[in-house]
Amino acid sequence: MALVRGGFVVKYAAEMRGIPGNIERLLVGKPENGKTLQDFLAARVGLSRRAAKAIIDGRSVWVNRKCVWIAHHALHTGDTVEVPRAVVSAAKRQPGSDRTKRGSDGSPLAQGLSPARHIRVLVETPDYVVADKPSGVLSCGDPKSVEMLLRLQMRIPTLEAVHRLDRDTTGCLLLAKTHTAYNAAVEVFKTHSVKKVYYAIVAGRFPHAHETVNAPLDGKPAVSHITRETVSPDASFLKVRIETGRTNQIRRHLASIRFPILGDRTFGLKTARDPRLMTVNRQMLHAAELEMPDPMRNLKEPLKAHSPLPADFRQCLKTFGMGK
Repeated sequence: MALVRGGFVVKYAAEMRGIPGNIERLLVGKPENGKTLQDFLAARVGLSRRAAKAIIDGRSVWVNRKCVWIAHHALHTGDTVEVPRAVVSAAKRQPGSDRTKRGSDGSPLAQGLSPARHIRVLVETPDYVVADKPSGVLSCGDPKSVEMLLRLQMRIPTLEAVHRLDRDTTGCLLLAKTHTAYNAAVEVFKTHSVKKVYYAIVAGRFPHAHETVNAPLDGKPAVSHITRETVSPDASFLKVRIETGRTNQIRRHLASIRFPILGDRTFGLKTARDPRLMTVNRQMLHAAELEMPDPMRNLKEPLKAHSPLPADFRQCLKTFGMGK
């Protein structure tokens, strides 16, 4: 399998050694010529138009091996539409489908509602909580965000997220129990004395054991320290420690040096010649460690948290030959 830095060049025979069983592959026929991607997907895999659009909006649909996120994209005879089977299955399990109208105990669920998602707590002190943020949910600012779910789960209505992780980034998220604790933590973040370590899986074979990216973002300083953990012919497992916390910093820095994060539909690869890329349903970025002086304890006792790699991250490492 030949490799170009930051991208893939894969011969047809090598492609067929991928994992096509995990991909729903649909060929556009003559009667479907001119159909929108949304209508085609809904009809062919048995979804509502709304569910089909949600999958497209999530950038999980590929047309002729190019990621397409426009629902009204017009298809043509002979086009190949591909979507991960896991994504289709998850969409069918969403509230409103026949499969989810009853709970696990067989009792009916209210239409449009589902059981509340449990958020794992990694560390709790009298003033702070470090949550293990799952993928697919916002940190705050939404009724289904980690912040709101934890307020209900822990019965602490004053919980506030001190910082944010992207919707599809997993791992350590710090929340304050009171507004006083929130303000104190924000001041610590401003001093850049918070240690944040992330793990990422990127496209390409990263050539350096260590590298620092010092490149301003949005007119502000931004520094990311990168350590190579493991590599395979087509991807690399990296540890990234950031000194600053600019918006999408790690994703933008890695993309800028031509090693975009796998599954990143905004800053990553837009073409998937390697079929394994289509099975990566989200950006492979995980906030593994958070350590900071505890401002509510006179800065004497550090607040430390560690989040283990989630199952889909470990599966991605395995898929690209870097895990067991």
